[in-house]
Amino acid sequence: MKKAMFIPMLLALSATMSFAAPYKAELKLASATSMSHTYNVGAQYFAKLVSERTGGRITFKLFPDGQLGKGERELLEAVQQGSIDVYVGSTGPLGGFSPSIQILDIPFLFRDYGHVDKVLDGSIGNSLLADLDKVQMKGLAFWENGFRNLTNSKKVIKTPADARGLKIRTMENPVHIQAWKTAGVNPTPMAWGEVYGALQQGVIDGQENPVAVILQVKVYEVQKQLALTQHVYSPAVLIMSARRWNQMPKEDQEIVLQAAKEGAVYQRNLGRQNEEQMLAELQKNGVTVTRDVDKAAWVAAMKPAFDAFSAQFGKEKIDAILNTK
Repeated sequence: MKKAMFIPMLLALSATMSFAAPYKAELKLASATSMSHTYNVGAQYFAKLVSERTGGRITFKLFPDGQLGKGERELLEAVQQGSIDVYVGSTGPLGGFSPSIQILDIPFLFRDYGHVDKVLDGSIGNSLLADLDKVQMKGLAFWENGFRNLTNSKKVIKTPADARGLKIRTMENPVHIQAWKTAGVNPTPMAWGEVYGALQQGVIDGQENPVAVILQVKVYEVQKQLALTQHVYSPAVLIMSARRWNQMPKEDQEIVLQAAKEGAVYQRNLGRQNEEQMLAELQKNGVTVTRDVDKAAWVAAMKPAFDAFSAQFGKEKIDAILNTK
């Protein structure tokens, strides 16, 4: 009798239980750069890792060239709102959302790429990524834009005195703007999607970016002078919408996070290994590459900005970065 009663009860219980289907999604991954840029080559690698490790349950559709927004700030706003799932781009405009990350934009803060990796992949970098949680974004990993260099259409530049008075496009970033002002240059914040046309029309005299961007966006068509100032190291970051991140099961979050870190190593190496080749390509396209810039003069010219922002962010934090070995 007991057995006869147990079977209907078991059937009734099973009827009320729901079994959740495995998480599945095609995510939008956006950038402001061309498909050939290391951001998107790295994004393809990242997407491949995630797809393989989730058995194809999580895939990514890439939207390069600012297809989903004019500039990086617009893309970041869309990530914050949840209309774009993932963003890869420079951290320059990110300071408008999470001010702590602007510490990385202080001029002449990083010695070399080895120094960069130890800072960004360590506790300092992790803390800065964690701050993005406060603004509805999930920082997955630091990728790389690279050391920024100055181009112009007027003359060879070796010292800040050579650049004085030039109208130079900068990112919408207060640290960058102040650094250029202290060096005697006229900084002009502008969304990246507007820059090529402004250079072409002579609205601005120059811009500053890593070598890969200068080549891939064909800045050389409208700018024939490149000075390897390496005045600021420009990180990039892979960011996910917090809304999308919170929808994912923990095991999938771990897969995405690990793939983002592996993607960072892959993406950084793409630019570093090919920089000399890219400089040679620029020279073939008529660009004069000035290597013998007066680095000491540039450091001295931007020191007031370095000191001002060191005080703003805290000497202890700056020293922690400078002393990382």
